[in-house]
Amino acid sequence: MTAPTSPTPPIPRDLPDLPPIPGRAALLPTVVPPRAVLLPVRRRPVAAFRTLIALLALTGVALELTAGGPVADTLSNFTILSGILLALVMLASAQCAWSAHHPLPASLTGATLFYVVAAALVHHALLANPTSPFALGDGAGTGWQTAATHILHTVVPVAAALDWLLFTTPGQLRQRQAPGWLLYPLAYLAFSLARGELLPPGTQAHYLYPFLDVDQHGYKSVLGNALLIGLALYAVAALLVALDHIRPTLLRGRR
Repeated sequence: MTAPTSPTPPIPRDLPDLPPIPGRAALLPTVVPPRAVLLPVRRRPVAAFRTLIALLALTGVALELTAGGPVADTLSNFTILSGILLALVMLASAQCAWSAHHPLPASLTGATLFYVVAAALVHHALLANPTSPFALGDGAGTGWQTAATHILHTVVPVAAALDWLLFTTPGQLRQRQAPGWLLYPLAYLAFSLARGELLPPGTQAHYLYPFLDVDQHGYKSVLGNALLIGLALYAVAALLVALDHIRPTLLRGRR
């Protein structure tokens, strides 16, 4: 048999107050991101401008695709790939601005801007420059192809740079991001060399860029050209990050 249990004592109705803790009470610091306290704002003019940039990029790509060259060769061009990427990012950024969502990461938008600017610089400095050893001649082509070239290598990069300067917050990029941006050009170099090796002999446009033409220059010269261009592009990426930290806030209410 178990021993009978004693009844539970009643809980007193009035509990005594605890004595005050000596000293001054201090609140723990909290870190609240600005986005948590700022009211979302629709930016329809910004959304319209970014949609226009995306449409310009897609127009340039469409004109290149209908200019008469093989579709596979056109889609293998670095400028075309960068233009498609820019169009997708601009459409996503336009949606964020229209619906008052948080903006895309600065590392993504900065990388996209870097790629279209890099393609434009390579075109104007090496391919369209008559004094360059890699110039593509007088640039004769159809009117639509000439229009596509100007859209993708001049109009779209300038418009993307204006969007970055006017409608994004300064100081968001970091120098540690610049080396990562070069992974895409490095992957494109590997793709271009592998594509040239796998295509059968006699195929036109074996190599889409003259400075990557292994048949004409050999691997040693091509890799040397790629190294020099890569160093130049890294300098451009580092300069873009540095400009992001010194550029003024031209418009208020940017995100």
